Amino acid sequence: MASNVSICGVCDHRHVTKPSVVWCSECEEGLCEDCKEHHSFSKATRNHEIFPIDEYMKLPVKILKVAQFCNKHKEKYELFCRKHDCPCCRRCVEDHNGCKDLTDIRNMIHNVKSSAAFQEIEHALSETAENIKRIRINREENLALLAEKRKIVESEIQQFRNKINDHLDKLQDETLKELKAEEENRSSKIQQLLTSIMQREKEILEYKVNIANIKRYASDLQSFIAMKQIEKDIFKEESFIQSISKSEQMHQIDLSCTMNTALQELATTTKTFGEVVASTSACNISIQKMRNKQAQIIVPPSTNDFDNVSLKVKQTIQTKLPNVCGCTFLPDGKMIFSCCTSDQIRVLKPNGSYDFVLNNIGPVLDVVYIGDNSVAVTSGGTAGSKQIYIIDVQTRKVKKSLNVNSPNHGVTFKDGKLIYCAREKGLKMISLSDESITSITTSKMSSEGNVAIHDDKLYYTNEKNHNVTCCDFHGNTMWIFNESSALSYPCGISVDNDGNVYVAGVRSHNVVVISTDGQRHRILLSRKDGLVCPTAVKYDRLNNKLLVANNYGNAFVYDVV
Repeated sequence: MASNVSICGVCDHRHVTKPSVVWCSECEEGLCEDCKEHHSFSKATRNHEIFPIDEYMKLPVKILKVAQFCNKHKEKYELFCRKHDCPCCRRCVEDHNGCKDLTDIRNMIHNVKSSAAFQEIEHALSETAENIKRIRINREENLALLAEKRKIVESEIQQFRNKINDHLDKLQDETLKELKAEEENRSSKIQQLLTSIMQREKEILEYKVNIANIKRYASDLQSFIAMKQIEKDIFKEESFIQSISKSEQMHQIDLSCTMNTALQELATTTKTFGEVVASTSACNISIQKMRNKQAQIIVPPSTNDFDNVSLKVKQTIQTKLPNVCGCTFLPDGKMIFSCCTSDQIRVLKPNGSYDFVLNNIGPVLDVVYIGDNSVAVTSGGTAGSKQIYIIDVQTRKVKKSLNVNSPNHGVTFKDGKLIYCAREKGLKMISLSDESITSITTSKMSSEGNVAIHDDKLYYTNEKNHNVTCCDFHGNTMWIFNESSALSYPCGISVDNDGNVYVAGVRSHNVVVISTDGQRHRILLSRKDGLVCPTAVKYDRLNNKLLVANNYGNAFVYDVV
């Protein structure tokens, strides 16, 4: 940042002082009226975004001090090292030779203000403010309770005191008499010593006066003889002081009263009053934690170590649906399947028997449970079907229709937001509270891409390239799994509690589990297990169950062990 924001940086380099009226964040300097005009017409800077200097100065001081140039090399930041979580200029690369995660910083900051991560921070701040408010209210209530309790205890104490006043007064009088007698006895002894000391103090003062007069008026002989005499007297005084200082007469005397704590019944025998006790108990205030919202129902601890993941078939289900595109569990164990050719949502009971069908919604593709007896259903990419429907499965009606202005296929849910595959527009996120839309990635996605989430990672499929991609909420790619020999035409995708990724391969007729770092994989299910073009997969994190649906006819529920 320029040393003085209020001074035009360009003019300052020419040793001319002019006040700045705007700020250019890319040039990182203020501009006066003349330089502002030149800046807006110059080919190199005409697209730079500028702000009125008064508005720019509203930024916090810490933000104003953030520099866009490397302090060490004085060059502009062009790269970002994920390993060290720091920006770098081109010359900084020499210090990061062993770092494999150097990324063009333009990719990191592209649309950062509208990114999901930025929105996550905003929501985290709001949530933190709400938590602080809850704590403040709780403590204020506790303060009021303490005041009320104090009044109650005061009343009890006063009533108790009235019963034993006579007895306490008697004990008090006796103790005060004893205290006074002890004080008089000790004081008398100290007073005697004080009288003797005061007499000697007076004599010492006289010696001092005599010494002064001797020095002024006496002859040398007189002074010598007098000095010898005074020396003897002083020796006596010193001997007296030494003897006194080591005797019991100089012991420090204090008075105190040891209160009796053994007596319990104040009215008759107790000689102490009582003890104030402040008891504590755990606070029952509910503190929201953003990353844990998704698991508000307690998820049992998982032991799904990648190498030990295995499936045990629990039931086979006849969906009686062609072209199943999505599936999910409901909290009561029911299962939902979406069919894109018959445009219907079919709900089956936990035992696999028919429950009901919703077929008056419109085009349907993927489905995800979002809480409150509701599911979100995507509508694909046909003309006029740029909607995501929120359906109440209890009333069996559409509660809301979200216009996302783009085709939409795979969908997942976290913290009141839907993350969906928007095809040409990349990976998007829409808030269910205000319906605001945020871009996570802007790169084109495949037409049948599906998405899953675990903590702060997103996983999405690309059936055309036969791969699975893991990225963060900035859209930064963390790893890509591309083993077409093991996984062909991946569609359905889900993640367990440990971050293991389950993917349905349509053309490879299998389900593959990928390790959380994307480096290892295993084929869990294949054609011999009854899989024929599996298109949808859903992991139940509450019950450690896996639901796999073939494109046509049947589906399977597995216990993950």
